[in-house]
Amino acid sequence: MEPTEGHVKILGFDLFYRTYGRPTKGTILCLHGGPGATHDYLLSLEDLAQFGYRVVLIDQLGCGKSARPRGTALYTIAHNVEEVEGVRKALQLGKVHLMGSSYGGALAIATALKYQRNLRSLVITGGLASVPLTVREMRRLVNRLPPKTRATLAKYEAREDYENPEYLAAVDVFYRRHVCRLPVWPREVTYSFEHLSRPVYFTMNGPNEFTIIGTIRDWDVTDQLPTIRVPTLVTVGRYDEVTPRVAESIHRGIRGSKLVRFEKSAHLAMWEERSHYIGVVRDFLDRVRSK
Repeated sequence: MEPTEGHVKILGFDLFYRTYGRPTKGTILCLHGGPGATHDYLLSLEDLAQFGYRVVLIDQLGCGKSARPRGTALYTIAHNVEEVEGVRKALQLGKVHLMGSSYGGALAIATALKYQRNLRSLVITGGLASVPLTVREMRRLVNRLPPKTRATLAKYEAREDYENPEYLAAVDVFYRRHVCRLPVWPREVTYSFEHLSRPVYFTMNGPNEFTIIGTIRDWDVTDQLPTIRVPTLVTVGRYDEVTPRVAESIHRGIRGSKLVRFEKSAHLAMWEERSHYIGVVRDFLDRVRSK
């Protein structure tokens, strides 16, 4: 299916968007993670367009094909929330199903806390409502890595030498277990990793997925989850770096939410179990529409 692409000016900056399909059943606005990745690793979601949903993907400020501001002051969750709402208004999407992956899941939750009146539903995939909890869980996974890998990570983290090839190789061991378990990563996923915005990632997150020392390190809205009233689907991979315990905390917090675990997946079930994932999301959206 051929997409429609363009830029829309939001808060003074041009943000890139790509859409698939027609909104026969509704519109799904999709938020990538990172923070600092690109929309490309979510391109498998275009599969939902064949079932009557318009799929809209965007690159957040400083990411992908979107504008890059001077400095890093605007790389915040609060600004990202206004970007999401700005895109919704500018593209005249109406009430949307808001889907977020990883950091995008956190962003979707943050957006719902302020603008849930403009949402039909939430889909949180490998997302989080608490960075401190997520970090504790990731460290638990790190502690299960082979001793040599753990020693390498500890050695270079003590030196704050996050660019050393040996350190990066050890990080890759973690990623292959807990980000994507496919033997060959899809080119869309590889592209997003290769085009990760380092200013965004390092400012908000830190040097890697499990060393979160950036500005989001203390973000925790767990106690606000009960205020979210829109239908919500929470999904997580069995081997997810943002672990099932994190997903369960969101599920407990949002009354009436549905939790689905993908048994063969880590962090990217939309690729690792593509047809199953699309089926689960489609079924959820169709049920929301029928109510």
